[in-house]
Amino acid sequence: MTQTERGANVQPPDYADPAKRHSSSTVPVVQPLTVSPPAQDDRSGRWLLKRLALIAVAAVSTAIGVTAAMLLPLPTGIASSQKETPSADRNLWQSGFQYQVGRPVNVLVMGIDRVPGAKPGSKELFNGRSDTMLLLRVDPTDDSVKLLSIPRDTQVEIPNVGVTKINDANVRGGADLAATTVSSVLNGMAIDRYVRVDTAAFRELVDLLGGVEVFVPEPMSYVDQTQKLKIDLSPGLQTLNGDQAEQFARFRHDAYGDIGRVQRQQTLLKALLKRATSPAIIPRLPGLVVSMQKYIDTNLSLEELLALTGAGRKLSQGNFKMVMLPGRFSTPTEFNASYWIMNPDGRDRVLQQYFNQDASGATSATTDQLQSASNLKIAIQNASSKPDAANQLRRYLASRGFANVYVSADWADKQKETQIVAQQGDLGGAETLKRLLGLGRVEADSTGDLESDLTIRLGDDWTMPAN
Repeated sequence: MTQTERGANVQPPDYADPAKRHSSSTVPVVQPLTVSPPAQDDRSGRWLLKRLALIAVAAVSTAIGVTAAMLLPLPTGIASSQKETPSADRNLWQSGFQYQVGRPVNVLVMGIDRVPGAKPGSKELFNGRSDTMLLLRVDPTDDSVKLLSIPRDTQVEIPNVGVTKINDANVRGGADLAATTVSSVLNGMAIDRYVRVDTAAFRELVDLLGGVEVFVPEPMSYVDQTQKLKIDLSPGLQTLNGDQAEQFARFRHDAYGDIGRVQRQQTLLKALLKRATSPAIIPRLPGLVVSMQKYIDTNLSLEELLALTGAGRKLSQGNFKMVMLPGRFSTPTEFNASYWIMNPDGRDRVLQQYFNQDASGATSATTDQLQSASNLKIAIQNASSKPDAANQLRRYLASRGFANVYVSADWADKQKETQIVAQQGDLGGAETLKRLLGLGRVEADSTGDLESDLTIRLGDDWTMPAN
């Protein structure tokens, strides 16, 4: 019986040990991650449990940061059924996912760029730049999962390296230095664990899932010489295979460059979650088991993997929120390179509303003193069948004291329900606007107009108020 099976604490990662950390590290010494074991020890088949858990982690991070896929809900019809005699596989699922996360956990997830010459399955696969960097928070206190996307071009000061882009941290010092750098950017937030995944995993994962349904908003066509990737996608709603999904995720030839990629990553994440929670994934598990494990590097233990995977059962209740690190593009004359310049005030708001952490790094139970919604910059995208709906709403909001409102380009994918997208992470402002309009669904992600604080994507449910 292992330490964890006896209820002992799991040891923290090396970079949480002051004796092993980088000399300039600002990562606080984290408390050991605790997990509660299942009532019975089902050691038979632990190898399969480990591989299933690793598959979940592989789905987590890939090139687009499919982080939440490591939190797959327990498949319907396996553990929930009481009418059939439990099979060995069913017992594995039942016992494995009874592990529980004992406290909020922050996991740094990185999708690593291809390393030329690195052999499949070798450690060299994980020495590249982080094409995708995300912070995943699993919080058992409110059964929530939050995901912070950190743009790869974010300007940071890497210890003993200097001012550069955050995606260089993994190249310079591996997961240890990457975690140290992210922690310093986020006011000293503790990073409990890491997951690194070779980007080649993504194509295979999508194909094994049978593709993902995504709306492609515009023609995407060019050759990415750096990553040796030909991008050729037509606009419209379609099911993308693995190669096409990677093209969608990596497309950069638009006005928003890397930040547009972050938005598309979040769009793909939603599509993958929808697909992964479908019963259709069950027959593909054997192929996932064989294919995914060679792409992963992590310091999560087996018990921790199982606990995090079990926590994903709450995702079906919709308690999953995504946000991008607020900031702006650098101007051509500011620096020798192009950067994403973090907005410190926006970062502090995100840390408070999504991670219960104030600007000093301490935790906070409340999220008061939100910015008044009437002062926010609001974009309106018409996704309805009513041609003048966006201008109608703009005039209505102006009459209610909203002075910073503008109409953005129409959203090509028509929809029935209005969405209020918290583009800069201001969930309080989004809820205030929802109450004012009396309709809409708040979207906790960053897929709206990049220049806005909030984006209202009007659906066919919008009607002009009588007064």
